Amino acid sequence: MALRMWASSTANALKLSSSASKSHLLPAFSISRCFSSVLEGVKYANSHEWVKHDGSVATIGITDHAQDHLGEVVFVELPEEKSSVSKEKNFGAVESVKATSEILSPISGEVIEVNTKLTDSPGLINSSPYEDGWMIKVKPSNPAELETLMGPKEYTKFCEEEDAAH
Repeated sequence: MALRMWASSTANALKLSSSASKSHLLPAFSISRCFSSVLEGVKYANSHEWVKHDGSVATIGITDHAQDHLGEVVFVELPEEKSSVSKEKNFGAVESVKATSEILSPISGEVIEVNTKLTDSPGLINSSPYEDGWMIKVKPSNPAELETLMGPKEYTKFCEEEDAAH
Protein backbone atom coordinates (compact mmCIF):
# COMPACT_ATOMS: atom_id res chain seq x y z
CA MET A 1 0.00 0.00 0.00
CA ALA A 2 2.77 2.45 0.93
CA LEU A 3 4.61 1.60 -2.28
CA ARG A 4 1.48 2.32 -4.33
CA MET A 5 1.04 5.67 -2.54
CA TRP A 6 4.69 6.51 -3.18
CA ALA A 7 4.36 5.55 -6.85
CA SER A 8 1.23 7.67 -7.19
CA SER A 9 2.91 10.66 -5.54
CA THR A 10 5.97 10.27 -7.75
CA ALA A 11 3.81 10.03 -10.86
CA ASN A 12 1.96 13.19 -9.84
CA ALA A 13 5.24 15.01 -9.26
CA LEU A 14 6.53 13.93 -12.65
CA LYS A 15 3.31 15.05 -14.30
CA LEU A 16 3.74 18.46 -12.74
CA SER A 17 6.99 18.95 -14.60
CA SER A 18 5.92 17.41 -17.92
CA SER A 19 3.20 19.84 -19.02
CA ALA A 20 4.79 22.50 -21.22
CA SER A 21 1.45 24.24 -21.86
CA LYS A 22 1.08 25.09 -18.20
CA SER A 23 4.64 26.18 -17.59
CA HIS A 24 3.48 29.60 -16.38
CA LEU A 25 2.29 27.93 -13.15
CA LEU A 26 5.19 25.57 -12.70
CA PRO A 27 8.36 26.29 -10.78
CA ALA A 28 11.76 25.00 -11.78
CA PHE A 29 11.42 21.97 -9.48
CA SER A 30 9.40 20.57 -6.60
CA ILE A 31 10.10 19.16 -3.17
CA SER A 32 8.22 15.94 -2.40
CA ARG A 33 7.92 14.72 1.18
CA CYS A 34 5.29 12.81 3.12
CA PHE A 35 3.52 11.81 -0.11
CA SER A 36 2.73 15.48 -0.89
CA SER A 37 4.33 17.89 -3.33
CA VAL A 38 5.51 21.31 -2.25
CA LEU A 39 6.61 23.60 -5.07
CA GLU A 40 9.36 26.17 -5.24
CA GLY A 41 8.18 29.63 -6.31
CA VAL A 42 4.86 29.22 -4.52
CA LYS A 43 3.72 30.69 -1.18
CA TYR A 44 1.65 28.73 1.34
CA ALA A 45 -0.90 29.58 4.03
CA ASN A 46 -1.18 27.61 7.27
CA SER A 47 -4.76 26.80 6.19
CA HIS A 48 -3.23 24.82 3.26
CA GLU A 49 -3.91 27.14 0.33
CA TRP A 50 -1.17 28.08 -2.15
CA VAL A 51 -0.50 31.27 -4.10
CA LYS A 52 1.56 31.64 -7.27
CA HIS A 53 2.17 35.36 -7.89
CA ASP A 54 3.00 36.30 -11.47
CA GLY A 55 3.05 40.00 -12.34
CA SER A 56 -0.30 41.52 -11.37
CA VAL A 57 -2.08 38.16 -10.99
CA ALA A 58 -2.06 35.67 -8.13
CA THR A 59 -3.35 32.14 -8.77
CA ILE A 60 -4.82 30.38 -5.72
CA GLY A 61 -5.70 26.77 -4.95
CA ILE A 62 -5.45 24.17 -2.21
CA THR A 63 -2.22 22.31 -1.64
CA ASP A 64 -1.39 18.74 -2.51
CA HIS A 65 -1.19 18.09 1.22
CA ALA A 66 -4.74 19.41 1.72
CA GLN A 67 -6.26 17.43 -1.15
CA ASP A 68 -4.52 14.29 0.09
CA HIS A 69 -6.13 14.69 3.52
CA LEU A 70 -9.54 15.51 2.04
CA GLY A 71 -9.72 12.49 -0.21
CA GLU A 72 -11.70 12.41 -3.43
CA VAL A 73 -13.12 15.88 -4.14
CA VAL A 74 -16.71 15.67 -5.45
CA PHE A 75 -17.90 19.30 -5.39
CA VAL A 76 -16.36 22.78 -5.36
CA GLU A 77 -18.03 26.10 -4.54
CA LEU A 78 -16.17 29.17 -5.79
CA PRO A 79 -16.86 32.93 -5.83
CA GLU A 80 -18.03 34.94 -8.82
CA GLU A 81 -15.62 36.92 -10.97
CA LYS A 82 -15.28 40.57 -9.93
CA SER A 83 -16.04 39.69 -6.30
CA SER A 84 -13.57 40.50 -3.53
CA VAL A 85 -11.67 38.10 -1.32
CA SER A 86 -10.01 38.98 1.98
CA LYS A 87 -6.96 37.45 3.61
CA GLU A 88 -7.89 34.57 5.94
CA LYS A 89 -11.61 34.86 5.05
CA ASN A 90 -13.74 32.15 3.44
CA PHE A 91 -14.16 32.40 -0.34
CA GLY A 92 -15.57 28.95 -1.11
CA ALA A 93 -15.81 25.31 -0.12
CA VAL A 94 -14.53 21.91 -1.17
CA GLU A 95 -16.67 18.85 -0.57
CA SER A 96 -15.00 15.46 -0.54
CA VAL A 97 -16.12 11.95 0.25
CA LYS A 98 -14.80 12.58 3.79
CA ALA A 99 -15.88 16.14 4.64
CA THR A 100 -16.71 19.66 3.52
CA SER A 101 -14.01 22.25 4.12
CA GLU A 102 -14.00 26.01 3.78
CA ILE A 103 -11.37 27.56 1.54
CA LEU A 104 -9.67 30.62 3.01
CA SER A 105 -8.02 33.24 0.85
CA PRO A 106 -4.33 33.62 1.61
CA ILE A 107 -4.41 37.21 0.26
CA SER A 108 -6.88 40.03 -0.38
CA GLY A 109 -7.95 41.20 -3.81
CA GLU A 110 -10.42 41.12 -6.68
CA VAL A 111 -11.31 37.80 -8.32
CA ILE A 112 -10.50 38.20 -12.01
CA GLU A 113 -10.97 34.58 -13.09
CA VAL A 114 -12.60 31.43 -11.72
CA ASN A 115 -11.63 27.93 -12.81
CA THR A 116 -14.96 26.84 -14.30
CA LYS A 117 -13.50 23.41 -15.20
CA LEU A 118 -13.87 22.50 -11.52
CA THR A 119 -17.67 22.64 -11.78
CA ASP A 120 -17.76 19.57 -14.03
CA SER A 121 -14.44 18.06 -12.94
CA PRO A 122 -13.80 18.74 -9.24
CA GLY A 123 -11.37 15.80 -9.19
CA LEU A 124 -8.84 18.02 -10.95
CA ILE A 125 -8.04 19.27 -7.46
CA ASN A 126 -6.88 15.75 -6.58
CA SER A 127 -5.08 14.91 -9.81
CA SER A 128 -3.48 18.30 -10.45
CA PRO A 129 -3.75 20.67 -7.45
CA TYR A 130 -1.09 23.11 -8.75
CA GLU A 131 -1.99 23.05 -12.44
CA ASP A 132 -5.48 22.16 -13.65
CA GLY A 133 -6.92 22.26 -10.12
CA TRP A 134 -6.28 25.96 -9.43
CA MET A 135 -9.38 27.71 -8.11
CA ILE A 136 -9.25 31.46 -8.62
CA LYS A 137 -7.02 34.17 -10.03
CA VAL A 138 -6.88 37.37 -8.03
CA LYS A 139 -5.56 40.88 -8.60
CA PRO A 140 -3.95 41.45 -5.18
CA SER A 141 -5.04 44.61 -3.36
CA ASN A 142 -2.14 44.38 -0.90
CA PRO A 143 0.84 42.54 -2.45
CA ALA A 144 2.72 42.83 0.86
CA GLU A 145 0.41 40.10 2.22
CA LEU A 146 2.36 37.63 0.09
CA GLU A 147 5.40 38.19 2.31
CA THR A 148 3.47 36.90 5.35
CA LEU A 149 3.01 33.46 3.76
CA MET A 150 5.35 30.47 4.08
CA GLY A 151 7.89 29.39 1.50
CA PRO A 152 8.23 25.72 0.50
CA LYS A 153 10.70 24.73 3.24
CA GLU A 154 8.63 26.39 5.97
CA TYR A 155 5.43 24.83 4.65
CA THR A 156 6.99 21.36 4.47
CA LYS A 157 8.14 21.67 8.10
CA PHE A 158 4.69 23.00 9.10
CA CYS A 159 2.98 19.97 7.49
CA GLU A 160 5.39 17.50 9.08
CA GLU A 161 4.81 19.02 12.53
CA GLU A 162 1.03 19.18 12.01
CA ASP A 163 0.88 15.54 10.88
CA ALA A 164 3.07 14.41 13.79
CA ALA A 165 0.68 16.12 16.25
CA HIS A 166 -2.31 14.16 14.91
